[in-house]
Amino acid sequence: MSDRRILGVALSAAILGLSACASNNAAEQSAASESRSGLRLPSLPNPLGGGNRPVEVEGIGVNGFLWRASLDTISFMPLSEVDPFGGVIITDWYANPQMPTERFKLTVYILDTRLRADALAVNVFRQVRDDRGEWTDAQSGDDTAYEIENAILTRARQLRISQLEG
Repeated sequence: MSDRRILGVALSAAILGLSACASNNAAEQSAASESRSGLRLPSLPNPLGGGNRPVEVEGIGVNGFLWRASLDTISFMPLSEVDPFGGVIITDWYANPQMPTERFKLTVYILDTRLRADALAVNVFRQVRDDRGEWTDAQSGDDTAYEIENAILTRARQLRISQLEG
């Protein structure tokens, strides 16, 4: 075997070994995360064939209800970037057909795995079209981000209640 193949095999074995060591306290991590409702990825079978013990895949660090509610609330806007692992949703510019001289762009941050008001932050960017037809940055209303956050939180609570009832 060439030196590159040997190095590749050794590196792969080291990475898999470290991931197996990291899952030794999976039961403790699982119990600690039971109180949170973050999105979780399923357990995968151990790739090294170490019996029936699965390798735990860590869940993403956002609240699942806030994530779904954010997507539901801003579904009318085109999405530019979506990062479920980092909890960031960035929309593209959206212009209301009834107000074609202004457009908005949002960035939604989900900061925690708990369903709490401080686990959510929304930034609103606004532009207006000037007389030459060019877009220029403008101040958005002070309450706009707050109203969007409240709409997301309300939807997240509805999703949580519907899950408890179902």
